[in-house]
Amino acid sequence: MKLEIRNSKLEFRSLLPEPSCFGYRTWGFVFTILAILTLGLLPGCVHRRLTINSNPPGARVLLDGNEVGETPTSVDFTHYGTREIVLQKDGYDTLKTMQAVPPPWYQIPPLDFFADNLLPYQLTNRHEYSYQLQPSPTVPSTQGLRERANSMRSEAHAGP
Repeated sequence: MKLEIRNSKLEFRSLLPEPSCFGYRTWGFVFTILAILTLGLLPGCVHRRLTINSNPPGARVLLDGNEVGETPTSVDFTHYGTREIVLQKDGYDTLKTMQAVPPPWYQIPPLDFFADNLLPYQLTNRHEYSYQLQPSPTVPSTQGLRERANSMRSEAHAGP
C-alpha cells in the first residue's frame, strides 16, 4: 500500500497494478499457480508401524530376514504386503510365519496419493500381531544318556 496526499486529501493506493492494465484473468492464473505451489508444502504423510508380541516375551524377531529386536518390538515400514516373521527363543520351537499386512482404505490407489501428499495432517496406521511360542520337547541331558549307554553295554557283556 502507498499513502499519498493530493489536494489536502489522503489517498491509499495499492502497489499492485490496476486490473484494467494487468487483467482479471491473469490474477486468477497467478492465484491458481500459488495455490498449487502451496499444496506442495503441505506435510501430508502416513506413519506406518508394525508391532510384534510373543508369549513368552523376549523372543528374537527377524522381519523379512533382518533382525529387528526382541518381543515386544515395533518397527516402521513403508510398504504393505506379506511379511516373513521368524521368532526364536531358547527352550521354545522357532516360529516362522508369513503374515499379511493389509492396507487401510485410504492407502488403496488412487486415494493413497492424497493421503501421502495432500492431507494437512499426519495419519497413523498401526498393525499389531501376537504369537504363542510352543515349548521345545525336552532333550535328555548328555550325562543321563551316557549312564544309560554304559548300563546297556554292561548288560550286553554279561549276557543272559
